[in-house]
Amino acid sequence: MDVNQMSFNPMNWRQLCLSSPSTVSVWTIERSNQEHCFRARSVKLPLEDGSFFNETDVVFPQSLPKDLIYGPVLPLSSIAGLVGEEAETFRPKDDLYPLLHPTMHCWTPTSDLYIGCEEGHLLMINGNTLQVTVLNKIEEESPLEDRRNFISPVTLVYQKEGVLASGIDGFVYSFIIKDRSYMIEDFLEIERPVEHMAFSPNYTMLLIQTDKGSVYIYTFGKEPTLNKVLDACDGKFQAIDFITPGTQYFMTLTHSGEICVWWLEDCACVSKIYLNTLAMVLACCPSSLSAAVGTEDGSVYFISVYDKESPQVVHKAFLSESSVQHVVYDQQGIFLLVGTSEGKVFIINANSSSSFQIIGFTEVAKDILQISTVSLLETDIVKVMVLSSLPEAGRSRLEMFTLPTLLPQVSTTFADERGRLKDEIIHKYLYELEHALSSAVLGFQSNQIYGFCSQVPYICSYLLPEEEHTGIYILKPYKKVQSRQYGPGLLYLSSHGLWLITIAKCGILCIRDVYTLETFAWCRSHSHQGHGIQSMRISMDGQNILVNGRDDGTLVYLKWKRFGGHLASEILDYYQKLLISLSSAMDKENHYLSTTPKVSVDLGSDSEHTKQKASTDLSQDELVLTDVKKEIPWIQQKSQEAIKKEVNLFSKKRKEIKQGIKSLSKTILNMMEENDKLENIAKLDQQEFGLDLEELERLHDESQEEVAKIIKDVEMHNLAKSYLAELIKEECWNSMAVKGQALKCFHIPCVVENFPMKARTVEELKELERVLQQKKIEAECLKLRKEIVEAQSGVKLIKQRHEEDDEEEEEEDKTVKYSNLPNYLLGSLSTDFGVDTSLLSSQLELHSREEKINQIILLKDIIYKVKTVFNNEFDAAYKQKEFEIARVKERNVRIREIILDLELEEAVWQPEFEDCEKPERMLVVQDEEITAHKHIKPWHKAKELMVNHEKEHWLLIQDASTRLRALMDMMGGVLEVKKEDILRMVIPQPAFMAKPDAVWTEEERKQFKDYEKKVKELNEERDKYRKSLEAELKKLQNSIQESTQAFDEHLKRLFERRVKAEMVTNQEELKISNLAFSLLLDEELSSREKFLNNYLTRKQHEKSQTSEAVRKSREDLDVYKEHYDNLLAEDKVMDRSFKKEFSEIPGHQVDILYKLFKRRPRISKQKTHSETTSVVPFGELPGSGKLNKDAFAQLMKAMDELDNISNMPEGLDPLVWNHFCMTRRAKVENEQKVKQKAADLLEMATFLQKRVEEEEKVQQEIERVFHELILLQEEKVRFQLNLTIQILLKQGQVELENFQLVLEYSDAILINKNIIEDLNSVIRTQGQKKVASMMESKDVHKRILQIEWEHKKMEMEREDLNQKAWDIQMLFFSRDRQKYLNEPNYEALISIQIGIMEQTIAVLDKTHKKNVENCKKLLKKLGKFSNQKDIANYALSCNLREELVAVSERKDICNAMESRFCHVGQAGLELLSSSDPPTSANQTAGITGSKLTCEKIVKERYENMMQQQKLTNISKQQAEQISILQTEVERLRMKTFPALVPM
Repeated sequence: MDVNQMSFNPMNWRQLCLSSPSTVSVWTIERSNQEHCFRARSVKLPLEDGSFFNETDVVFPQSLPKDLIYGPVLPLSSIAGLVGEEAETFRPKDDLYPLLHPTMHCWTPTSDLYIGCEEGHLLMINGNTLQVTVLNKIEEESPLEDRRNFISPVTLVYQKEGVLASGIDGFVYSFIIKDRSYMIEDFLEIERPVEHMAFSPNYTMLLIQTDKGSVYIYTFGKEPTLNKVLDACDGKFQAIDFITPGTQYFMTLTHSGEICVWWLEDCACVSKIYLNTLAMVLACCPSSLSAAVGTEDGSVYFISVYDKESPQVVHKAFLSESSVQHVVYDQQGIFLLVGTSEGKVFIINANSSSSFQIIGFTEVAKDILQISTVSLLETDIVKVMVLSSLPEAGRSRLEMFTLPTLLPQVSTTFADERGRLKDEIIHKYLYELEHALSSAVLGFQSNQIYGFCSQVPYICSYLLPEEEHTGIYILKPYKKVQSRQYGPGLLYLSSHGLWLITIAKCGILCIRDVYTLETFAWCRSHSHQGHGIQSMRISMDGQNILVNGRDDGTLVYLKWKRFGGHLASEILDYYQKLLISLSSAMDKENHYLSTTPKVSVDLGSDSEHTKQKASTDLSQDELVLTDVKKEIPWIQQKSQEAIKKEVNLFSKKRKEIKQGIKSLSKTILNMMEENDKLENIAKLDQQEFGLDLEELERLHDESQEEVAKIIKDVEMHNLAKSYLAELIKEECWNSMAVKGQALKCFHIPCVVENFPMKARTVEELKELERVLQQKKIEAECLKLRKEIVEAQSGVKLIKQRHEEDDEEEEEEDKTVKYSNLPNYLLGSLSTDFGVDTSLLSSQLELHSREEKINQIILLKDIIYKVKTVFNNEFDAAYKQKEFEIARVKERNVRIREIILDLELEEAVWQPEFEDCEKPERMLVVQDEEITAHKHIKPWHKAKELMVNHEKEHWLLIQDASTRLRALMDMMGGVLEVKKEDILRMVIPQPAFMAKPDAVWTEEERKQFKDYEKKVKELNEERDKYRKSLEAELKKLQNSIQESTQAFDEHLKRLFERRVKAEMVTNQEELKISNLAFSLLLDEELSSREKFLNNYLTRKQHEKSQTSEAVRKSREDLDVYKEHYDNLLAEDKVMDRSFKKEFSEIPGHQVDILYKLFKRRPRISKQKTHSETTSVVPFGELPGSGKLNKDAFAQLMKAMDELDNISNMPEGLDPLVWNHFCMTRRAKVENEQKVKQKAADLLEMATFLQKRVEEEEKVQQEIERVFHELILLQEEKVRFQLNLTIQILLKQGQVELENFQLVLEYSDAILINKNIIEDLNSVIRTQGQKKVASMMESKDVHKRILQIEWEHKKMEMEREDLNQKAWDIQMLFFSRDRQKYLNEPNYEALISIQIGIMEQTIAVLDKTHKKNVENCKKLLKKLGKFSNQKDIANYALSCNLREELVAVSERKDICNAMESRFCHVGQAGLELLSSSDPPTSANQTAGITGSKLTCEKIVKERYENMMQQQKLTNISKQQAEQISILQTEVERLRMKTFPALVPM
């Protein structure tokens, strides 16, 4: 349980309240002697709007409606199927409403609770009944500027006048509560949001704690006061540093911009200043009482700490827009080095007298890790080293440069116009390390660098080269020592440069010797769990060290336990020298700082900061600088000034260049205009006129990248759409065994749809087979039982065997009879579709769960069969429509010819399948559906142009055919005039008809008469042929109309069939729904029964526990009561035996002593002051055990006064008085014990009574569960017997009410019903015979007319068949067509051939790939072999060179020997000359060996080249073979398409 607050009731320690953001619970502590028991009760919180929700009892609901038709209504937990403990608290998601979220609570003197909520409501809860009351807020009218949004209380405390609450706005409010309403008033204003408040015991002081950690005490009285007890810093320390010289004060910086000055001795805060901006780093100047603060917005604030109690900002430098990460002063305080995140290091004059002049900047790597400086007293330069990381290479880079101390005076010569320092003047060098460093510092002597490795726990030293170098110099470790500190660390040098201080993530600070790198002092200042140390600072004298934690928020101040000896003397001497050298500069700068006015930037002092009101989101980002004008960084100012100078300097040159560019652009435009006028072959591209080719190329690359990005986005979008389409297709199309289709009529708006069906799964078929088998077994069992019953009734088995055939016939008749039962008993019309329903159980016999499940399976099978029957009929109608459309298309061919011959303007009606009839069309996108312009690649365009060119060439060739042109001109393109052309025939007029009739000759007149005769005959033939065509046209149209209308009639009947099938399907599904509902209700009843049984088990276990608790409590009570009775009896015995003990003294003294024995001292109660009583709301608190002990101690003290000898009666023996005092003291002690025992006994009796009540409550729950179980079982039996059946009623039959059937039966007679039924059957039989005879005569006449019509139809079909036979004879058939017609499975043959070719291509491709892989392996192997040979040749060449050297040496030796023995005679010379050839032979052998090696290498390379050329040729041949085979496959595929051969 997540608890935010826990508190005891001040008026009753036995009550305890625990609150969390979602719940409030009140715990009660019950005690019986030494046994304590905790009892928790949860508070029912209101809804978020403050209203209450009426919850119903989940276990025993009383308000559930009663349903007399569909069975009992059960709780939601039973409907959900829950049977465990979760059913007691189950509520559906729709029934869950958000409740109020408590934040804080407090107790009242009346044991009530006040609870504040996040939503702003204030609740009052009764501590005994836990009744919740939402208090109403009384709104007061207030000015808009004074109105604040108090959302929810952070803490609550109770006072006598009401409740004090604090919010997140820094105010403390007073809630004045009256009855059920309250009013809010402002009580106190604090600078920060208040997190906790607590009253003192006397309620005169209020302790207040803020979120920052500050503590205030508010004292009540005539003049209330608010005192700050503890002032906490605003967040953890971001940076720390000592104020020069580091012996009295130091400074801290937080991320929010809070700067504190601290006294070193007691670590007390002296003063504060707020920058109101996000700060990063802090550094104090060694040469003046000033400090520099780097901020996140790129500014550096210079703080004057001349007056420690009131620091102020004296200057602000806005360097750049990037954040400041490093601020470092050199050892003498001459320069301030500022490192930014963008890799720039700014050099600023550290003297305030120079107004902190910015000298310039230099660029380094971006990721700056540390800046180190060396400024010695005896030198006039400052060495600077910048460490940066190279994460890509896993290295570190060091950049070093030097700054002369006279740089502020000659800064203009060292920097350019933009402020960048010249690398050659500052002597900038680059170094790189082969490993990564987390920190590095520059040593004071010997040009050494010390680095802390980030990957390994080592500290290394590096020596810098003495000579100058260019480029990057790689440094090697000179000395390496294990650091024994884990995690990345940092290095620091002391002021005299002889101590190397290391800190790391482990939280240990080590001080090492710079020469040996060995540790001589260490301290664990922080824990590694807080990620160790963030930074440290050491004072100039080395006696004070500040260590700042990274995540633990602590600052540790370290001092030496023993500081002396050689180590102390060295640093103290250097400290004295440094102070002496800096004294004059410090006096000058401090005097300037004391007279420098404060800079007017938006800062807040400590007093001003307390007046600021914290915003509701507590965001420090809102505290920004409110400058009217936007400040420009120094680097941008320098850049703008340099640009202005360059513009003024080169203004004339710029004008000349602009004019030249304008003239050049005009020339290029003229050239482009001339280029547009040229022909295409002489034109240049637009890119040729681009002067900036690199810019054009860049723009082209950008456009290509953008196009590629758009293409990728479109492809991903299309892929997502394709995936979705594939899912939809798989679910709604591919998974369907019967696809959804529709059929439309030709002439009427009637649409018939089939039943889309999915294939039944294997599990469904197995389940159906199991049910059918079970039904058959049940039928056989029933048959055998009947046989056994008949055998027991005395029927012989032999007779039964002879009559088996008769019984089978009877059974078949019975089965038929059973299957032909009226549909109103079956509840559906499924028998009209020929579905067998004999295996269905009667609706009145479905009592068990197994029977209902089997019935549902059989009903689903019936639905499947009904749909299958209708789908078969639909498929037949679909095929019929296909046939009708094909026949209409065939007839339309002739109709178009007739219309063309008759020159009619009639439109031919051509029926087509729509998309709903062929739904597979929806899955294919046609070209005309695409509205976007198709992107055609260049090579496709070229291919289309080539094809068009070939077509034009072919048409030119066809036009050039004189024979064809002559045939077209003379005979219309045919060699024989057909009968259809008679309408287009025209008899040409004789030429003389152009002359007048008077000039005609006789011959011409005869020709004219013949011409008229031919024209008349031609017109008669035309009329005859026209009439025959019109008759044929009408006949074809009538036949089309009749056939389509007949199909429409058939489709109308199919539509009725569809309606009936859907009716049957709905009827069966209704039965399935009723059965499924009954099964579901049965499961709910079972779940409810299981839950009640489990609940009963838990309650019985709880009952045993409570009974045990009652038994134990009763036994403890009896034992304790016995002790109490004994103690009470002893007390009475002591009272009665008093006079017997003092019987020896006189009677009057006994009476006096008895009165004193009964006397008890009066204990004076401490009277509380009236003022305290009026302030303290809880008054006197109830007594506890400790208070009772104190009261008894006071009583015994008072008894000591009574036992004083002065109270002894006169004349009484002192020994008797002492005995009396002891007896009276024993009596008092016994009375106190009796009182305590009586109180404990009462408490134990109360405890026992509560346990008994709990036992009775549990017993009532058990009895209630038993009662609920009995009712549930009755409901279950009633539900199983009260079945829901489905009955069919005829439409039109109306059942009248009873009061309408009032008839008079006085003249009626009572006869047997069989007589009426027999008479009706005779009448019905005679009527049927009459109707049958009339139908037979009607059928005869109809048959005659039908035969005549069929005879005419057959004659016309004979003519059509003759015409078709003639047409078929005239058709031209190729071998492929003959093969297509003769081959029964032509497509399979073509697919087999294509498959063989594809397999062949695959095998060839596989072989080719295998050969290519072998060739690659061989080439790789040969390459390795050639490399080995090259290595061997290289070794041989080296050996050969050595041998040649040896030979030359031998030759020199021989020549020396020849000169030594020059005095030998001719014989010796001949012998010496004869010894020369071997030497030359050795040389020749060496040369010959080298030549042979070169020739062998050349030969091997030649063979390799030939082998590679051979493999290349083989691969080309195989590629050609593959292309040939692909062409062959394409040709074979084209064979499968129909070819249009001209006749």
